[in-house]
Amino acid sequence: MSSRFLAFTLVALLVFGTLSVALIKSAFAADDLWYPGEGVKKDMYLTYRIQELDTANGDPFIMTMWFQEQQDSNWIVPTYVEFEGRVIQGTMKLSDGMAYLAGSNQVPAEMNEFIGGYASSLHWLDAFTTKSEPLSLKAGSWGKIAAIGGAEIKPAGTEKVSFQGARDVCQADSCDATLVSWHKGVDNKIWIVNEFPFPVKAETFAEQSIGGSVTQFKFELLKVGAGQPNINATGEVPKPPLERKTSSGKYAVTLAWEPAEIQPGSNVNFGISFADNTHFPLKDVRYDFTLKDANGIVIVDLKDQRSEIGGPEIHSVKLNSSGTIRAEVIITAIEGQTTGQTIESAEFNVVVVPEFPVNAAIVVATVIGLVVVITRTRGISIGSTFGNRGNSP
Repeated sequence: MSSRFLAFTLVALLVFGTLSVALIKSAFAADDLWYPGEGVKKDMYLTYRIQELDTANGDPFIMTMWFQEQQDSNWIVPTYVEFEGRVIQGTMKLSDGMAYLAGSNQVPAEMNEFIGGYASSLHWLDAFTTKSEPLSLKAGSWGKIAAIGGAEIKPAGTEKVSFQGARDVCQADSCDATLVSWHKGVDNKIWIVNEFPFPVKAETFAEQSIGGSVTQFKFELLKVGAGQPNINATGEVPKPPLERKTSSGKYAVTLAWEPAEIQPGSNVNFGISFADNTHFPLKDVRYDFTLKDANGIVIVDLKDQRSEIGGPEIHSVKLNSSGTIRAEVIITAIEGQTTGQTIESAEFNVVVVPEFPVNAAIVVATVIGLVVVITRTRGISIGSTFGNRGNSP
């Protein structure tokens, strides 16, 4: 009896042990469902570089969102936008599905455009998968995109994807991610790491009525952290070259400059190039070129300039003050034909950075203050600390 009982006990333990392990694995294993906001945690912050067609002339900007706390299931999210050498700060309120809740936010008017860019990029997949009805990352299809002719959007398997913030997510230079894609003229790709609140990377495009395609939205996760983020007071500074489509979309104007980092008192060489919407150089272009400082004061106003073969046409300008410089190029005629009532203009923002930034000055002042305190405390002169000169022994 004892041997039978012992055998029964061992079998029971083996069965129940196996079941327990399976149940534990099942309880802690991540499912394959995903939606915007999955895995968000209190006090975490996320930093993305975002580019969206209808935001800031399609130029990239950096957005940092700090999920400070939850109130009635909604998130209070202090948000920082770095753009053209400045930082815009406000506090968004987001639903638990990451939707922007308008009307109850503390955001300045100038941030609204960038919030729209967030909704049309990082939060775009909410149109297909939501917290209330999440979809599987292994599903055969997530539906069709009516706005772009019914292209089917679907998970296309897993692959390694590299992005700047990868080590914060998976402790490696690239992470395993599900590729969600669709094809409309070109391949559009969004990479999702399961259990992470937003996609980590995206490259999507929009077709133009005049031919070709442009970036619809593009983003990349730069950093993940905890606690209030430390934001650079000067923000991200635009780097040359910059390209703008004119108001009609028929022409592209490119502005470059040297040196790439402009400091007050610098002589800057601006180069202007002209092309059609297929990037074929324009010939015999007549144009005006204007520079204004942050207060709207005209620095340069050049009229009736000419580009014979599309440029670059070089204009040398001395910039004395720091801050944002607004450049405008207006095409007035091409191959002898005026643009008529259509104003074919392109605008750019260029930043002149201080030679000795305020942040650096604060650090230096702090260091000097510490040196003075230490030397006074120890009764040592500054001269003896760094070596006396001209004193006899």
